[in-house]
Amino acid sequence: MTHSDVLSLDRDDIDALDKRHRTALINSLSGFKSAHLVGSADANGRSNLSLVSSVFHVGAAPPLLGMLIRPHTVPRHTLENLQASGHYTLNGISRQLVDQAHAASARFPREVSEFAATGLTEYRTPGLSAPYVKESPLQIGLQLVEQHTLAANGCVLVVGEIIELALARDTRAEDGHIDLTALDLVTIAGLDEYLVTDSLGRKPYAKAPS
Repeated sequence: MTHSDVLSLDRDDIDALDKRHRTALINSLSGFKSAHLVGSADANGRSNLSLVSSVFHVGAAPPLLGMLIRPHTVPRHTLENLQASGHYTLNGISRQLVDQAHAASARFPREVSEFAATGLTEYRTPGLSAPYVKESPLQIGLQLVEQHTLAANGCVLVVGEIIELALARDTRAEDGHIDLTALDLVTIAGLDEYLVTDSLGRKPYAKAPS
């Protein structure tokens, strides 16, 4: 790129941006993100579904996944539900589910189930109080083990232990690797762009020259 093609911003420039512009810009910088629907239920068993793009690997033994939730300065149904029940689900989003998944990101009243509002089907297993999305090709059930409010901005870091999962048997390789492309999962860029992926192949374990 030539110098004229480069957008260069310092912190003052970033702070001076319109709030919506700044939010869209900064949300795009981390690249492609996972897309999940989080299933939860309140103390009365009422179901809730929300869209997140902040799930990440924490560890394999025990099997842990992390998730960031925006500051709890207003009602956060997902956070409040998983705090009350200790359980939640992560449901991968296939390209066929994009419109319904995006619709679940709207701010529905607590008494309205996003499952009913979006036409998605909920189901539960004996080992978990939180609902799954039946149409999802990748379903993960978790138990809350830790939560931390970040001093930097008030976001809540949630860590959950995987207690059950379900996916198509033929998408798991002999070494445990899951073919996410075969599951037809989408990713998210920024706040509202959905993408499908192509595999460039797997690489062997990298070793430094001896």
